[in-house]
Amino acid sequence: MNPGKHLTIVGAGLAGSLLAVLLARRGIAVELFERYPDPRQHKIPAGRSINLALAERGRAALAHAGLLEQVEAFALPMAGRMLHDETGQTRLQRYGQRDDEVIWSVHRGQLNQTLLNAAEAHGVNIHFDRRLSKADFDAGQLHFLDSQDQPHAHDFELAIGCDGAGSALRQAMQSVTELGIREQALGHGYLELSIPPDDAGDFRMDPKALHIWPRGGFMMIALPNPDGSFTCTLFLDNDGDPGFKQLEGPAAMRAFLEREFADAVALMPELDRELAEHPVGFLGTLYVDRWLLGDKAVLLGDAAHAIVPFHGQGMNAAFEDTVALDRLLAESPDRASALKAFQEERKPNADAIAAMALDNYLEMRDRVRDPRFHLQKALEWELEKRLPGQFIPRYAMVMFHPEIPYSQALTRGERQAQLLADLSAGHEALDTIDLEKACATARDRLASV
Repeated sequence: MNPGKHLTIVGAGLAGSLLAVLLARRGIAVELFERYPDPRQHKIPAGRSINLALAERGRAALAHAGLLEQVEAFALPMAGRMLHDETGQTRLQRYGQRDDEVIWSVHRGQLNQTLLNAAEAHGVNIHFDRRLSKADFDAGQLHFLDSQDQPHAHDFELAIGCDGAGSALRQAMQSVTELGIREQALGHGYLELSIPPDDAGDFRMDPKALHIWPRGGFMMIALPNPDGSFTCTLFLDNDGDPGFKQLEGPAAMRAFLEREFADAVALMPELDRELAEHPVGFLGTLYVDRWLLGDKAVLLGDAAHAIVPFHGQGMNAAFEDTVALDRLLAESPDRASALKAFQEERKPNADAIAAMALDNYLEMRDRVRDPRFHLQKALEWELEKRLPGQFIPRYAMVMFHPEIPYSQALTRGERQAQLLADLSAGHEALDTIDLEKACATARDRLASV
């Protein structure tokens, strides 16, 4: 085996299949193992989100792999949040000031299939129905079980864990050395529902927006799909009032939905069936202090830093991981040094986006209902227009500026949030704020950012 030219990836989901493409493009022989059957021939496992938000960080990674054009063919642009109040009235809050500042709704299954096809086209050897059961890092051997529980051994040089929040490779690494793993449950769960297309096959709501029904302690969102449908997700406390346990049973949940989201329920002809069949999903943040085991194994994506979905960045962050790992492995002749550099580069950014994702849940379900939030948003836009490059809203930094690391977006965002609070204090409308003075204050306080 030629060192550095044969790599093994555990997990053929989005991150694993994209990483396989990137490595294979550099002439590396890649073995890719996946515990589930081939998703191109079988449905994805129940409970996983059907569609995802693709932002510029993820698009940059796909462009780097030469796959962006293929993905754009089935991605739908969303220009902003469409806020639905309790009476059914709507209000569009744009994501950015430019027409190209949009987020893309992508179908998880279709994206995964595209990446798997690309991996195979680049010569990646994909093994489906292979569940990692044990890893012998000293001997350099992984042990898998197939769908019939028959054993399969695989010699490896470097094992890369892309196998999600429940990572089997991470568990194997943890059995050898302490990784510093902790899981912080959100205490809220999620339930997926749907709004089908109308009889003519058209969308029943505006497809160029991410729809949000903010209700303070809980919310529902909806993302458009290319077939004219919307995938809706209810986010709700597990134990509270209201909560999933309190609303156990389709009848109680239907009554709750009709009360809180009447305009959406009116568009859900399959609601009763979906309430009976769809499970409540878990939400939480996974923190892992150490992502690697010498030069033998490394974790990335959800296996290293699973986050809640409220900033739409789980996939995007994982895609950034793949590009960083591929670059560092290519740049360094010493694999151990490359893996250490990967953790040092990506760990602070993973922690930052985890914090921002949790904060964005509060914004989506609660702050968007506060007039002060909208005043500060209006001021934010004015400062961005008048101070280009110096004042960039935190949301824009995360979603539209992949050149700004997550960790920088977090620290700059905190300073800007305090600035906005100070400048808007005592005001109820933008036209009472002295914008020239506000710009001067912003220049002074953000000069060192």
